[in-house]
Amino acid sequence: MSNKTSSTNYKNMLLRYLPILRWLPEYKPSWLRYDLISGLTIWAVLVPQAMAYAGIAGVPPIMGLYTIPIPLFFYAIFGTSRTLVVGPDSATALISASAVGAVAAVGAAEYLVLTSAMAIAVGVFFIVFGILRMGWIANFISIPVMSGFLEGVVMVTIIGQVPKLFGIESGGDDFLDKLQTIIQALPDTNMTTLALGVGSLVLIFAIGRYVSKLPAALMTIIISIVLVSTLDLTANGVDVIGTLSTGMPPMSLPDVSLTEYMTILPGALAIVLLGYIETLGAAKSAASSGGKIDPDQELVALGAANLGAGLSSGFVAAGSLSKTSVAMGAGGKTQISHLVSGILAILTLLFLMPLFTNLPEATLAAIVIMAMIGLDQTAKLKKELKLSRTEFILGMICFFGVLTLGVLQGVGLGVALSLLVLIKKASHPGTAVLGRVPGERTYYRDIQRRTDAKMIPGLLIFRFDARLIFFNCNFFASEVKRCIAEAQEPVKTVLIDAEAMNDIDITGADRLIKLNMELNSKNIVMFLSHVRDPLRDKMRRIGVEDAIGADHIYETTRGGVDAFVASRKTLPATMNNKPP
Repeated sequence: MSNKTSSTNYKNMLLRYLPILRWLPEYKPSWLRYDLISGLTIWAVLVPQAMAYAGIAGVPPIMGLYTIPIPLFFYAIFGTSRTLVVGPDSATALISASAVGAVAAVGAAEYLVLTSAMAIAVGVFFIVFGILRMGWIANFISIPVMSGFLEGVVMVTIIGQVPKLFGIESGGDDFLDKLQTIIQALPDTNMTTLALGVGSLVLIFAIGRYVSKLPAALMTIIISIVLVSTLDLTANGVDVIGTLSTGMPPMSLPDVSLTEYMTILPGALAIVLLGYIETLGAAKSAASSGGKIDPDQELVALGAANLGAGLSSGFVAAGSLSKTSVAMGAGGKTQISHLVSGILAILTLLFLMPLFTNLPEATLAAIVIMAMIGLDQTAKLKKELKLSRTEFILGMICFFGVLTLGVLQGVGLGVALSLLVLIKKASHPGTAVLGRVPGERTYYRDIQRRTDAKMIPGLLIFRFDARLIFFNCNFFASEVKRCIAEAQEPVKTVLIDAEAMNDIDITGADRLIKLNMELNSKNIVMFLSHVRDPLRDKMRRIGVEDAIGADHIYETTRGGVDAFVASRKTLPATMNNKPP
C-alpha cells in the first residue's frame, strides 16, 4: 500500500470517529453570536432539569450537574449531529434507578457509586456496538412498544414525584404500591409544601405558555428560592436540597468490582437500547432541516458521553429532542453552543452552588412532572389503536408491564412480545392467488382484492411475498396445498410467482423440491416465474432448477400462463389428468 493511500485511509478514519474535524474547519465567525445565545439558553434549561432528573435516578441534585459538562464536550467531538443536546434524561434515569435499586439501597454510598458505574457500562456497550456497526439494534423496539413504555415511564415518574409535591413520606415498590402509600399518607400533607409545589407547576406552565422566551424551569427555581429564603418556609416543614458541594466534578473510575458490574448489565443493555432509539430519533429530527447523521457513529458518541458522565461522578446521559428543539429555537448553529453550555455548567459548579441551598424539593418535583406531561403518549396510542389493534395491544402490554412489574421487566416484556410478533409475521408472510384482469394479458392481480381478476381454469398462480427460508418454507408449502384444495376447478399446474422471493436457503430449497415431487405425484406440474438472476443462480447450485426443470422457469407470469395454455391445447383428451 502506498504512503498516499495509507494517509488517505488514516484521514478517513479520523473523520469518521472525530466528526468535529469535518465541521469545525468550516465554522463561520457569523455563527458565534447565535451559538453563544443558544449555549446560554441550553444552560438555563439543562441546569434545573439535571437537578430534577437526579431525583428520578435516586441521587443528589449535584450528580445531575456533574452529568452536564463532560457529556456535552465529548458528544461535540464524537457526534455527527451539529445541534443534538446530550445530557440527563428522565427515561434512562428511571431505568438506572430501577436496575441499581435492585442491588443497593437508594441513597447509600454503594447506590451512588453503582449509578456512575451504570453510566460506564452503558458507555462501553455503546462504543462496542458503534465500532461493530450495530446501529440496527434500534429496530428491536417498535413505535407502539416505545409509546407504551414511555407512557408507563410518565406514570411511574409522576407518581414517584407526588410525595415531594405533597410533603409526605414515599414508599412502595411498583406503581400500585406507591399509589396506595400516597393515598394513605394524604392526611399528613404539608400544605405549605403543596402550595409551593402546585404554584411551581402553574408558574412553569404560565411562563412556557405566555412568556415562552424565558426559561420556565430556571425562572421557577429562582422565584421559589426567593420565596423560601424571604418567608423562611423551611420553618413550616418545606424540604430543601440543602448545601451542595462546590467545585469541579470529581474525575475517577467508580470503585466497583466486576461482580457488581455484572449485576447491572441487564439495566445497562436496556438503557443502550432505549437511549439509542431516543437519541437517534432526536438527531434525525434535528437533521431534517440539513445535515447528515451516521447511526453507528452516534453509538460511539453516546458511548463517549456516558463514559464521561461516569468518570465525572454523574449518571447516564442520552440525546433529548425537547432540549435539542430549544437549542435550535435559540438559533444554535453547531456544537459550539453546547460547549458554551458545558463551560457555563462548570462555572455554576464552581461559583453558584450556594444559591441553590434553599431550592425546595417540591419545585424540582414540579419540574419533573411538567417534563413528564410533555412526554405523554396518549395521542400516539389512540392513533395506533385506529391503525393496528395488534400493535396497540403490544404497546398497552408494555405500559401495564412497566406499571405492575417494573420498568426493566415492562420493557423486557414489550421487546419479547415484539420479537414474537416479528417472528410470527416473518414465518407467515403475505401470499396471494393471482387472476387475469379482463382485457389484459399481462396484468395478474390478487383475486381477493380485485373482484374482476379471474383464475384461469386448471392454473393456480401463487405469489409468495418473502424469501423462501427455513422458518417460512413449511407455511409456503401448506398455503400452496390449501389454495389447490380450495380452487373451484381441479388444478393442473401451479405457477409460483417468485418476484418477491429474492432469496432461498437450503431448507427452503429442499421444501420446494419436495413440494414439486408431491404435486407431480398428483399429476400437477410446477412452474416458476419472475425468478431473478441471483436467485436462479442459487437454485441452480442447490438443485432446484434440475428438480423442477429449466424449461419450467419463465421470465414473466405471462410466459408461464402462455406455456400452460399451449400445453393444455396439445394434450389428447385421455391425458387431461397428466402433466404436459
